[in-house]
Amino acid sequence: MKKIFVLFFTSLIMLALAGCHNLPYTSTSPNEPIELHIAAAASLTDAMQEVIAAYKQEQPAVNIVCSFGSSGALQQAIENGSQTDLFFSASPQPIDNLEKNAHLAAGTRRDLMENSLVLIVPQDSHTDLNAFTGLSRAELKHIALGEPQSVPVGQYAAEVLTNLGIREQVSEKAVYGSDVRQVLAWVAAGEADCGIVYATDAATVPDVRIAARAPESLHSPIIYSAAVMKDTRHLEEATAFLAFASSEQSRRIFTKYGFICK
Repeated sequence: MKKIFVLFFTSLIMLALAGCHNLPYTSTSPNEPIELHIAAAASLTDAMQEVIAAYKQEQPAVNIVCSFGSSGALQQAIENGSQTDLFFSASPQPIDNLEKNAHLAAGTRRDLMENSLVLIVPQDSHTDLNAFTGLSRAELKHIALGEPQSVPVGQYAAEVLTNLGIREQVSEKAVYGSDVRQVLAWVAAGEADCGIVYATDAATVPDVRIAARAPESLHSPIIYSAAVMKDTRHLEEATAFLAFASSEQSRRIFTKYGFICK
């Protein structure tokens, strides 16, 4: 009788374990802290850090790790398997590419805001450069640009230079940065005579001044797009953060840094 009971009890345990394999996967236990990994365009650095700080005031249990870089490089990292729950891009193209390859969580993509393109020089520069057409001038030796293959600000700059018919002349003296903040740093340090960045980046340091603003007709609209990644283990929390980034409170923060909220 005892042996029969043991066999019966063992069978129940095995059935229970087998049933566990069919239960839906949950990423965290009730007591496990939630950590969101966000990839964001370098131009969002200051504003996004403030948005995250505001979110933490409301959701202290959610830990957020944010990586900043060029949108193209971040897209490639996501495609190569980097742990990313949310992606904020400085251009729709990287988001388009991820959507095409089924990396986005359905229904989460949204356009958040816009930016503008400016030509900057060091604050103490004595140049009278005041238009993008002046970039072809012989006295300019080093022009800082974003790498056009992977850095959105470089792609927008390439469109402007192409439409002005001076891209080839400018490329002969161009130095290419890995993201917009590197372009900004080179000009701020006087290592480049001038550079093309977003207006929001130009406003973050006192060591540069805006020499000219690019007419919007010369480049594609500078739209910041965001989405939750399909492989996130925290879909509910990632979606909640994206909603917060779109809220009126966050819009005020982005506007303070010069972004044009949609």
